[in-house]
Amino acid sequence: MEGTRSHAVPSGANGNSVTAFLLSVPSGPAKPPAMNPFNRRHFLGAAALGAAALSTLRSRAADAPAPAAPRTVKLGLIGCGWWAMVNAKGAYKAGGAQVIAICDIDSANLETTAVEIEKIQGSRPLTFKLYEDLLAVTGLEAVIISTPPQWHALPFIAAVNRGIDVFCEKPLAYDIREGRAMVDAAAKSKSVVQIGFVRRQSAAFQAVRQFIAEDKLGRIINVDAQINFTAGTASAVPVAPPPSLDWDHWCGPGPLIPYSPQVGHRNWRLEQTSGQGHLYDWGIHLIDATRFILGETSPTAISATGGIYRLKDKITTPDTLTVQFEFARCPVTWRHRLWGSAELTPEFNNGIFFYGEKGTVFVTDQRWVFLPNGKGAERQVNETKSDLVPLHVAEFLDAVRHRKPVSATVAEAHLSTSAVKLAMIAYETGARLAWDAKSEQITNHPEAAKLLKRAYRAPWKHPYAG
Repeated sequence: MEGTRSHAVPSGANGNSVTAFLLSVPSGPAKPPAMNPFNRRHFLGAAALGAAALSTLRSRAADAPAPAAPRTVKLGLIGCGWWAMVNAKGAYKAGGAQVIAICDIDSANLETTAVEIEKIQGSRPLTFKLYEDLLAVTGLEAVIISTPPQWHALPFIAAVNRGIDVFCEKPLAYDIREGRAMVDAAAKSKSVVQIGFVRRQSAAFQAVRQFIAEDKLGRIINVDAQINFTAGTASAVPVAPPPSLDWDHWCGPGPLIPYSPQVGHRNWRLEQTSGQGHLYDWGIHLIDATRFILGETSPTAISATGGIYRLKDKITTPDTLTVQFEFARCPVTWRHRLWGSAELTPEFNNGIFFYGEKGTVFVTDQRWVFLPNGKGAERQVNETKSDLVPLHVAEFLDAVRHRKPVSATVAEAHLSTSAVKLAMIAYETGARLAWDAKSEQITNHPEAAKLLKRAYRAPWKHPYAG
């Protein structure tokens, strides 16, 4: 956790507005009190002694050996889009990483990434189209999987079956049965696995977790997690895919859909057959953070409502969505809107509100705010700074070297991914779903239960045997 800076903001006439609640007022430096002559002589004497001691410490520090550089971990990249390079640069910033092999089914992406990596590390990685060939490279220790969700399960399982360590992007899987197969495969191996829930590295989220654990908010009554922003879209008119892209392989085990810029690189996140929409792709970060903060596991029931109200003929997942997760500790409500005003407030477009008996806490990536109950209560605004991706990748690399635990395990990721998948099933069926987490079954809706595992397109085979 990195440093936290906090200051109090008194309640004013706008105390009930969200904007006022999140207002941050920087405090200027206070004028120091005058120093009397005795204190001045005492201070100067102490300062002289302190300077001498500091000089001695600096001399000793100069003679001390420099800390050893971390052992270099030999990495492979499965998927070479823009986010793959964000993860790779996180590894370089962490230190002690060398990318020795990369693969992608778009030859243009593959070459662009190979050139960029060579510029950074001074050596060109081996390049492959298929992940199977990459996993066979001698000396490969770990892989970073930065593909769309329909291409998480198969390379993940193949890697851990070889004893290769895995950093895999969120969501864990496309469907819940894939996720279960991934958890089981990892449990049978000795591989270190970290899933890309980078907000577990946020000093703000960690502080709120501690704050609630110390009962400073009292009983939590309700939680609201939300995001509002204007989604970018591209043409949804089917066209021929770029010559560099093997589109059939990109669709993989999912259905072969017509290519358009709207469902290709970057924009696939809002396509039902790959990204499954904004809650599944991005909102999962806040659902995972909510679970992390509350110490929750799985919801017992889920309902959802929404639709495509603004972006019809552009996307295939809801641009407006409300989900109710019924957790044991309290209900959690998710909301998103991908059109209209881009921000939740003038400062934030996403965050989580925890409503407790003693007040309300709002938290986002680099800030959290506490508003105690009571007229005239002071808001406590806490600003933090955490470089999320490099911290998360650094934790993974350290675990690879020293076989240490990680913060975002495959089992934890399966719980968060299952929750948002159930939300999307509830949206698709229009039903309130009852969920038995122990058996991983929807118990009240046979048609919805069929969506826990999707049919794979030949020649690929679903990894879940049940």
